[in-house]
Amino acid sequence: MTSPQQTAGNRHFHEELTELKRRLVDMSALAERLIDQSIKSLLERDRDTAEEVIVNDKRINTLEVEIEQQAIRLLALQQPLARDLRFLVGAIKVSNDIERAGDHAVNIAQSAVRLVDYGGRLTPAPEIEDMARRSRAMLSQAIDAFIRGDGALGREVCKADDAVDALHDSVFRSLLTHMMESARNITPSLELLLVSRNLERVADL
Repeated sequence: MTSPQQTAGNRHFHEELTELKRRLVDMSALAERLIDQSIKSLLERDRDTAEEVIVNDKRINTLEVEIEQQAIRLLALQQPLARDLRFLVGAIKVSNDIERAGDHAVNIAQSAVRLVDYGGRLTPAPEIEDMARRSRAMLSQAIDAFIRGDGALGREVCKADDAVDALHDSVFRSLLTHMMESARNITPSLELLLVSRNLERVADL
């Protein structure tokens, strides 16, 4: 028979799990927003928006630490089994992946700043905007799949990575053509290639 203390403990544990899930969703939403803003800063040559991305990445770093500490505390104090154990271990890994996605958004914003400073007018390949849209959607769907324990959705997200890889290859070929046309295109093309690579890495994560 379950004692009142055990019942209260179980209720507190599940409340903590719910809070942990909420933090993961909030962290993912922030990373998605930073990706959107970094691409906006690139397309619009908007230094202020790029610098805002760089500053706001600190909040993602803070959330990662908070989630990891909460998960470790629950593992140590509650000693969960089976599904709850797998979720807590997974939450630590997932929060690290989301933090890395935020880092990639920062890298894109930094490329945007350098392109503003360079002053060239090489237009980003349309595939980059498509890559950003797909990568952001994959991030959103991946966290949804993890929170809900939806393996089918998780597998669909993995399949979507092939399309992003193909777009990255297309961007590379396009930028290589630009670099061969004129030496003035080399610097901005390399920056745009970095942007494409960072988006491809977000999809990988």
